Amino acid sequence: MIEALSDSIALVGRRMRHIRRMPEHLLGVTVMPVASVIVLGYLFGSAMQAPGPGGYQEYIMAGIFAQVMLTNMTTTGVGVVSDLNNGLVDRFRVLPISGSSVLVGRTVADGVLVAWSCVVMTLVGYAIGWRAHNGPLQTLAGFGLLLLMGFAMSWLGALLGLVLRNVETVSAVSGVIMMPLAFLSNAFIPLDGLPGWVRILAEWNPVSAVVSASRDLFGNERGPTSGAFPAEHPLPTALTVLVMSLAVLVPLAGRAYRKAAAQR
Repeated sequence: MIEALSDSIALVGRRMRHIRRMPEHLLGVTVMPVASVIVLGYLFGSAMQAPGPGGYQEYIMAGIFAQVMLTNMTTTGVGVVSDLNNGLVDRFRVLPISGSSVLVGRTVADGVLVAWSCVVMTLVGYAIGWRAHNGPLQTLAGFGLLLLMGFAMSWLGALLGLVLRNVETVSAVSGVIMMPLAFLSNAFIPLDGLPGWVRILAEWNPVSAVVSASRDLFGNERGPTSGAFPAEHPLPTALTVLVMSLAVLVPLAGRAYRKAAAQR
C-alpha cells in the first residue's frame, strides 16, 4: 500500500514536470473554461433570468464549474489512449511499480489541472460579478465537491480509454455522455419552466445534485424545487452518487488496465 502510494506520487510529479516543460498543455484547461464564463456569464447574462439577487452571473458559475468537471472524462480518456499507443504503458510494465499507480497518477494529475481551471474561472467569475457568500470553509467545500466530481469523471474517462483504445471513439463517446448530463440539468437554466417528464429527468440527473449542492455551499440561489429528493437534499445525494461511482469505476478501470497491459 505504501509502495503504491509512493509510486502514485512519483507519477503525479512526473506529469507535473512534463506540463511545466510544455506549458501549452495548460491552454486547453484555461482558455475554454474562461471563454465559457465570459460568454455564458457576461454576454448571455444580460438576457437570461435567474432566481436570486445575484442574477444569472451567480446562478451560472456552479454550472460552468460542473461542466468543466465533466470534460475531465475526455481529458483522461484521451491521455490514457495516448499512453497506450506511444509505448508508455509498455515502459511502465518493466519497471518495479504498482500497476494501479499508473491510473492513480494520471487521474490525480488531471485533477490538479482541473483545479487550476477552477482558480482561473473563479478570478474571471469574480470580475463579472459572481460572489460566494457563505465564507471560506463552505466555499472550499463547494469546490471540493466539484473536484470530487471531476475525479470521478476522470476515472470514467480512464475506463473508456482502456476499453475503446481510440482517441476519436473516446472523444465521441465522451461527448454523447456529457451532453445530456450537462444540458439536461440545472447547470444553465432553472428547472421550473421545463415540461413535467423532462423536469423529472433533470432533477434526478446527478449533475443537478452536484450543482445545487455547490450553489448552497457558495451561498448562491438555486431556484425553486418540486419536492424531488435530489432537489431537496442535493448534498447527500451528490456525495452518495460520487462515492458509489468511484467505488465501481476504480476497480473496473484497474481490471481494464491489467487486461490492456497484458495484451501489449
